[in-house]
Amino acid sequence: MTGSILSTTRLRGFVSWIKKRLWVRPLALSVLSVAGIFIASLADDRGLSSILPEISMDSVESLLSIMAASMLVIATFAVGSMVAAYASASTSATARSFSLVITDDVTQNALSAYIGAFIFSLVSLVAVKNAMFDSAGLFAIFALTVLVFGVVVGTFVRWVDRIARLGRVSNTIEKLEKATAAALDRRRQSPILGASPATRSLTGVTGTVVHSPTVGYVQSIDMQALQSLAETSKCYMRVAVLPGAFVSQRQALLRVVGAELINAKECASAFKIGRARAFEDDPRFGLVALAEIGGKSLSSSINDPGTAIEIIGTMVRLFALWQMPLADKEHLKIEFDRISAQPLDIEDLFDDAFTAIARDGAGIVEVAVRLQQAFAALAETDDQAMAASAWQFSRMALARSERAMSHPNDIARVRTAAAFSEAA
Repeated sequence: MTGSILSTTRLRGFVSWIKKRLWVRPLALSVLSVAGIFIASLADDRGLSSILPEISMDSVESLLSIMAASMLVIATFAVGSMVAAYASASTSATARSFSLVITDDVTQNALSAYIGAFIFSLVSLVAVKNAMFDSAGLFAIFALTVLVFGVVVGTFVRWVDRIARLGRVSNTIEKLEKATAAALDRRRQSPILGASPATRSLTGVTGTVVHSPTVGYVQSIDMQALQSLAETSKCYMRVAVLPGAFVSQRQALLRVVGAELINAKECASAFKIGRARAFEDDPRFGLVALAEIGGKSLSSSINDPGTAIEIIGTMVRLFALWQMPLADKEHLKIEFDRISAQPLDIEDLFDDAFTAIARDGAGIVEVAVRLQQAFAALAETDDQAMAASAWQFSRMALARSERAMSHPNDIARVRTAAAFSEAA
């Protein structure tokens, strides 16, 4: 299991876990701030007092006192602004976007800088008042204080610009698109997670069944760990679920063929199962979250078709990325030859992306027309499966619009936009 500990999947999951914890960066900067004080004290042991300018203790104390008092207030204000932005993202967009909004680097860096500066000024003030420094140490503390103050001011200016947009629907859509594009691109380069394509369904496949140890969503699969186990046991494995699937305790995660004895617990540990879906290895989750924003904007209480139209454009960009040819065919090589799995189904991707908007926007002519234009654009690709799905969903969206609309001119506009599917 050594290989699984260092696997790319586990490392990416650990980095994602770190980014979602607000306390990690403030703690790191606080430790760094305290370390800076002890480093400053080394200046007194290097004989620098004769060449460095002399700084009065009163000026250093005053500067540190001002910083200590102001940083705590600013940090409190920052936390309040962050909470308001997170609440806005959950209510105006979708609750599924919270895990992305909370990982905003600028906001986390700002909070970390404020708390780190507060800790630095407080500990430095205690050290100065207890005469821990000579003239060289005082100058070093003064220089560090000016540096920290400059970092705080620069961070504050940048953070004010970000907090004004954090939590807005457009900003949330941008973050979701970026996360979904990253997940889609990883899956595009490794369509079956590096495994062999499964040529048949699980029906009739015999072997040892490994069940889920808990109830939840599959967030990621450590294929390197499964390959290592399969090589050790000289067997083959058929993965039954992909990231994003909801599993119960009696549901099969995989089937092991060719080994009478297998450590089912180790096999199951390769599947990371959580209470909610994750964006990193589940591109369908990103499409679902974007579609939720589009569907929510079409509700009678919000009535914002412009956001739905923006979501449709986002979906077209994501599907255009999905069908882009790979420049490096090396990514398509089978890396885990003892494991097989099913690739993503393009029809499932279309269902995640467009069904909610097609249903909720069926009676709004501008949304229905833009949706048909999106299907026409996606049907022009060389990917036959994507083109077939575009035609299929275009016809379904047209049927919904014909039922929902009452004005003949509106229906005619949607039919004209959907003419490509009728000719197909």
